[in-house]
Amino acid sequence: MSAQTLLIGQTFEAVGDPLTGPWEEAVRITPSGGVLIEAGRIAEVGAAEDLRRRYRQAVVVDYAENLICPGFIDAHVHYPQTAMIASWGKQLIDWLNTYTFPEEMRLEDPDYARTIAARYLDLALDHGTTSMCSFATTHPHSVDAFFEAAAARGMRTVAGKVCMDRNAPAGLLDTPQSAYDDSKTLIARWHGRGRAGYAITPRFSPTSSPAQLSAMGALWSEHPGCLMQTHLSEQRAEVAWVETLFPQARDYLDTYEAHGLLGARGLYGHSIHLTPREIDRLAETGAALAHCPTSNSFIGSGLMDLAGVAARGIPVGLATDTGGGSSFSMLRTMAAAYEIAQLRGTPLHPAQLLWLATTGSARSLHLHDRIGTLAPGMEADLTVLDLASTPAIAQRAAEAETIWEAVFPTLMMGDDRAIADVWIAGTRRQRDG
Repeated sequence: MSAQTLLIGQTFEAVGDPLTGPWEEAVRITPSGGVLIEAGRIAEVGAAEDLRRRYRQAVVVDYAENLICPGFIDAHVHYPQTAMIASWGKQLIDWLNTYTFPEEMRLEDPDYARTIAARYLDLALDHGTTSMCSFATTHPHSVDAFFEAAAARGMRTVAGKVCMDRNAPAGLLDTPQSAYDDSKTLIARWHGRGRAGYAITPRFSPTSSPAQLSAMGALWSEHPGCLMQTHLSEQRAEVAWVETLFPQARDYLDTYEAHGLLGARGLYGHSIHLTPREIDRLAETGAALAHCPTSNSFIGSGLMDLAGVAARGIPVGLATDTGGGSSFSMLRTMAAAYEIAQLRGTPLHPAQLLWLATTGSARSLHLHDRIGTLAPGMEADLTVLDLASTPAIAQRAAEAETIWEAVFPTLMMGDDRAIADVWIAGTRRQRDG
């Protein structure tokens, strides 16, 4: 029999969708719960006393009042932008030209790509993020660097080579054919290898010609098990630009749909300024959205209507959008999601926020059968939260009358100090120092 490890603490479990029904029926926290890990997977979840009694040979890790959660899952990141996160004063197009494209050109150097991939993944783990879906750059080796670094850490990840053949520096441009060929080679090399999954990745319509979008659509039809990730309706100026570039399109989403890039395994980042037709089509096809609240406020994009799209049954994941977002922390991202929802008059309960960062993001990546929930058979990726990690948080939590009141200050004010522990595929991560 494989060695067993029993984690004891408060446990966060999801049994439904708290965005489309009463949160009280969808999620729960067990005050004295346990998670039994065996062979890299969750073997059982239940009451601590019962699990202790039945699994006396298990190695016990007692987290006391800390909260044991599924590992955080970041639905939309750009790992190559790690070094230029929190860059000042630009909106989307100027921000890309001033900061993003020059930094991504640096990843032409394979050694630098490996350095940034390792740096990003370690920062993500420090903040309790155990899985993510990342854009790479147009350089195929940038995908290799990311997946190699993730494999060394045992992480489940999704990523893809960015494809763009116009409206970017010459050093970052590919062609419709090279984008197709490179992506196809990377799919064969990485998709389904270990814990890696591939996402076909046209950056967004303004940087891909119709020919390239068609090539990516053809590739997706040949590899329907892959995700397809891109951007949609992030800023109004971007939407207006798309209208000039695609005068025949009914709207922004149609620039993807017309080229075979709309489907149930599609993931569309931001999606703030959607038309009714776009919402209808997203709902009809089962496509998912990535909500990037720190990015949407940091570069002045707008306030996503999370409640509106969730009411239509559109899957939504939560995302930092590193480095358009201003933090590597999914806790900070949950706080921003709450603030944006407040501004829209639809405040989110802490149960909904934790669900978005775990089960919701897993669902948007079509990984909800593997990660994102504390349940038997799931891969044992776990994040343990210290609910009193700073004096400010501790004094507020001490006044809480319910468990959710005790959790909420950590979601609003927590950072990497709140990450008490991280487990990857059943292995405890040893943090430096």
